[in-house]
Amino acid sequence: MRWRILVPLVAIVTLLGVLLLGLGLNGRELPSPLVGKPAPAFTLTALADPETRLTEADYLGEVALVNVWATWCSTCRAEKPLLMELARAGIPIHGINYRDEREAALRYLEISDNPYRTIAFDPEGDAGMEWGVYATPETYLLDAEGVIRYKRTGPLSRELLRDEVLPLIEALRAEQREAAS
Repeated sequence: MRWRILVPLVAIVTLLGVLLLGLGLNGRELPSPLVGKPAPAFTLTALADPETRLTEADYLGEVALVNVWATWCSTCRAEKPLLMELARAGIPIHGINYRDEREAALRYLEISDNPYRTIAFDPEGDAGMEWGVYATPETYLLDAEGVIRYKRTGPLSRELLRDEVLPLIEALRAEQREAAS
């Protein structure tokens, strides 16, 4: 008779423990199996020129950010002023326009600032899937060899830039200078 009460009680307590543990996790800090690995290969057209092809090789040679964005993404719009500040500070940013319409994206950039050096157009989201995109915006930090060193799902913030992204950019740039000398 006791086991009929004890088994459901243990199951309920275990379930509550798992749920409470899950509530304490930050969904924005999803681990990425790509961190520490080369950026996934892709070939996409440039947003502004369908005749121009862009690949992951276009991201090599310098420490750079890759930002996955879309015009329909309100958080992408909210994060854009920070991207503009980074671009003005000399940090190269490449964009991947994700599951969007070319005309809408071009119009959006026409009426607002453009922080991107290059923008690959990924209307079907195939390249985004290879990069492990969960949601927009997503930002990746690549070293000069094109290895993903950091991934952020969700918008960047000043605190995140100050505490995580900018120190890592400086460290990677120092490594690059050291390797070059």
